[in-house]
Amino acid sequence: MTENLFTSLSRYGVDAPGFVASTSALGAACALAAAARPFRGRAGVAALGAGLLAQAGVYLHTTLHGKFRVWERELDALELRGDERLLDLGCGRGAVLIGAARRLPRGRAVGVDLWASKDQSGNTPAATLANATAAGVRDRIEVHTADVTELPFPDADFDLVTSALVIHNIPTAPARLRAVDEALRVLRPGGRLLLADISPMVRRYAAHLGAGTVRDLGPAYWYGGPWLPVSMLELRKPA
Repeated sequence: MTENLFTSLSRYGVDAPGFVASTSALGAACALAAAARPFRGRAGVAALGAGLLAQAGVYLHTTLHGKFRVWERELDALELRGDERLLDLGCGRGAVLIGAARRLPRGRAVGVDLWASKDQSGNTPAATLANATAAGVRDRIEVHTADVTELPFPDADFDLVTSALVIHNIPTAPARLRAVDEALRVLRPGGRLLLADISPMVRRYAAHLGAGTVRDLGPAYWYGGPWLPVSMLELRKPA
């Protein structure tokens, strides 16, 4: 699943493209203003510009490279049999979904999303399926348009549920917790949940469920810097 920067951009897009575009534009504007002519506070403006551009660079590294390395590690650690049924919440253009499908030669990887382009550039079912075809796993994948707070699947339907930086986009706290409950509902007894999200929110999800372990995913999953880290909630549903 490891991708170089160009391939990641062309196939999987950029997470929250508006944020990184505005950060880059503001950083460039500050840098240009500081370089244009001397003025009081020039050094501070130059420093602000450099900081914003650095933040955008770290952000792009995460969305185009770092998250792939992290999920490669996480999926390998599961030591899947290869016949599991997996659900990826907010699958977007398929970074986690396709990585999982590669490990399921006899299984099925199901993705759901609302396909919002503000959450990921070029986010469409067609793009996801095209990526699955390019990766050679189209026959193992299906995608659905669905709200993660009300999943269209029966109880205990999946062996594994994954989610990457999705639930924090839900606008209200009660709805975010409903999404966490839904993830657990469709998980089979003994099944596993891997939910990656902004660190403070992951701790709230774990407290709500009263189960699982939370661990930081490190600098490869910083969205701009250490002030916006990502953590993983991992749990096994009681048998």
